[in-house]
Amino acid sequence: MTSSYQHITVLLDEAVESLALREDGCYVDGTFGRGGHSRLILSGLGPNGRLLGFDKDPQAISTGNALAAEDGRFVVVQRSFAELGEEAVARGLAQRVDGILLDLGVSSPQLDDAERGFSFLNDGPLDMRMNPDAGVSAAQWIATADEEEIARVFKDYGEERFAKRMARAVVNRRTAKPFERTADLAAVLTEANPAWEKGKNPATRAFQGIRIYINSELADLERGLDAALESLAVGGRLVVISFHSLEDRIVKQFMKRHAKGEADKLPRDLPIIPKAFEPRLKLLGKPQYASEAELKANPRSRSAVMRVAEKLR
Repeated sequence: MTSSYQHITVLLDEAVESLALREDGCYVDGTFGRGGHSRLILSGLGPNGRLLGFDKDPQAISTGNALAAEDGRFVVVQRSFAELGEEAVARGLAQRVDGILLDLGVSSPQLDDAERGFSFLNDGPLDMRMNPDAGVSAAQWIATADEEEIARVFKDYGEERFAKRMARAVVNRRTAKPFERTADLAAVLTEANPAWEKGKNPATRAFQGIRIYINSELADLERGLDAALESLAVGGRLVVISFHSLEDRIVKQFMKRHAKGEADKLPRDLPIIPKAFEPRLKLLGKPQYASEAELKANPRSRSAVMRVAEKLR
């Protein structure tokens, strides 16, 4: 069953344009979502073009399967893009992909559906899993993690200044009653936060930290970037859209590292730099952000940043 929740694709035209589509090319949409990017990519491909989509969310996969039934050039798999390398090898696409797009983070349908448990704005079951059929829910984790681990998740993944204080409040309250609903957890976190930021719910950072941890988002991103580099053909494009500083820092450092190469590890007087130490990526342009028009139409695009690189070897 497909979701009725709408998703406005961020940096839609800019991201697909950055892929520099070839009509007969092979592309990967690592975060299919509701198919906004995928549909635009398919519109730029010819009869021999191919597109492979990834998503962990069963509702996204349902939408993807419907698109695949309409368009034989498209296939979707229910896997994390962190497993892109294995899937590319299995399909004979290793080092043959012409472009890979990653649109990171949680989608609007996931946030807006209270039953998914991602948002503190609409009360629902405390779940937060992108694939609710796998892994540990937020409620299960909150019920068993010790105070130190909860504080670490709030601090490391949510960048919450008052992580220890808020973790202590969670642990103290759960002894009397376990957390099962998003609104209940948000209320405790809000009360424990002594310094509210203007225009931001006091539970925002802690909720972000839990979501990132539950879904292994940063670890998946690191694996996915490595897999993308190995899967791309020479001249292939890597386009990544991030929505918070932790994601963008990983993407920025990955691209810079491979654009720099490892020549600095060699003796300075070496006359020829071995190929293995040469750069593997070329950075294309500056980071791109949502336009004023897009910001007005979709406020959630305000934190989006897109980076683009091309594979050299």
